[in-house]
Amino acid sequence: MRMALVNQVEAVADAAHRLSPEQRALPSGLPGWDVHHLLVHIALQIDAVPRYLAGPGSAATAPEVSLSRWAVSTAAHADTLDEETRAEAAGAADGAVRIDEAVADLEPVIESAVREDLLVPHGFGAMRMLDFTVTRLVELVVHSDDLARATGIRVGLDRQALAATVRLLADALAAKAPGGSVEVRIPPFAVVQAIEGPRHTRGTPPNVVEADPVTWLRLATGRLTWDEALASGQLSASGERSDLTAVLPVLG
Repeated sequence: MRMALVNQVEAVADAAHRLSPEQRALPSGLPGWDVHHLLVHIALQIDAVPRYLAGPGSAATAPEVSLSRWAVSTAAHADTLDEETRAEAAGAADGAVRIDEAVADLEPVIESAVREDLLVPHGFGAMRMLDFTVTRLVELVVHSDDLARATGIRVGLDRQALAATVRLLADALAAKAPGGSVEVRIPPFAVVQAIEGPRHTRGTPPNVVEADPVTWLRLATGRLTWDEALASGQLSASGERSDLTAVLPVLG
C-alpha cells in the first residue's frame, strides 16, 4: 500500500508540472472549480496524512470508522471541503508547487502511513491509519482521473491504487444497498452482491452488472451517469433488478 501511495502521488505531481497556464484555468468538471482548484484540493488530500499523524492521540476512545462508512458519508462534508479548497486556492499561486509542498511533508512519515495498529482521530470517529491511507488512494485515483479528463493530459493510475479504489467503492455499494439479488462485477478487481431481493446461490445470476475499473469509479463517484455508461457500451446490465441508478453514486 505504501508503494501504491508513493506511485500515485508521483504520477499526479508529474502531471501537474506538465500543465500549461491555459490548462490550469480550464474547468475541472467539478462544480465551481477550475483545474487550479483541483490541484490544490489534491495537495490537501496528500497533506491529510502527515496532519492526521501529527494530531492528538485521542482516537482510542472514539467509535471506529470503516472504509465503507467513510465512503458513504463523504457527501455530508462536501460543503466544508469546498470551502477549504477555495480558501487554499485563493492563496496558492501555483497548484503544482502546492502539491510539491504536500509531498515534501508526506515523505518523512510515509512508513507510518501504513500502520494498521495506529488509530487516528477522524471527522467521523476513529480510523486505522492504514485505512485512512486507503482513503487517500481513493481521493488520488479519482482526482487523477478528473485531472486527465479536464486537461487531456495523461495521468498514470497505479494498478494497486486503482484496485484498492475499485474494491472500496464496490464494498461501499454493498454496504449502502445490502442484499444478494444483483451481482456487481468489476474485473479483475472486485465482485460484490447488493440490492434487496431473492439471493442468488447457484448457476448464472439473474441480475448482473459489469463495468471496467475506470467506468466503475466514475459511476460510483457521480462522474458518469448510468444511462451514459450504458449508451457508451462501457457498462453492461442484465436482469430486471440490475438498474443501480437509485443507489449511485456511493461516494459524494
